[in-house]
Amino acid sequence: MTHVTMLAILIIALVTVHPTQAISCGELGGMLAPCLGYLTSGGSPSSSCCDGVKKVQGATQSQADRRTACNCAKSAAGQLKVRADSANNLPSKCGIPVTLNIDPKVDCNTIP
Repeated sequence: MTHVTMLAILIIALVTVHPTQAISCGELGGMLAPCLGYLTSGGSPSSSCCDGVKKVQGATQSQADRRTACNCAKSAAGQLKVRADSANNLPSKCGIPVTLNIDPKVDCNTIP
């Protein structure tokens, strides 16, 4: 469940964490756990899902955290069935601007 939600992070690529803290896949997954149903089945994301997306946005602003999030998402994408259309639409459905194109083959080391 945690790994599925990591794919959404790849979409967002906006996160903010305190400089002395490093974000983990587990923390990110916890923030986006309410999005699991939406990511696997489509439809509309719940308000709790969008709240989680906003938390991720606030937790991953550093380059290191965005790259960690990307690697978490790539790992999850290789293991779980997430609808690409749902993942691609999650930020816009939650009213969050996207600054990164979604591509499962993205080189996470190139994320700004």
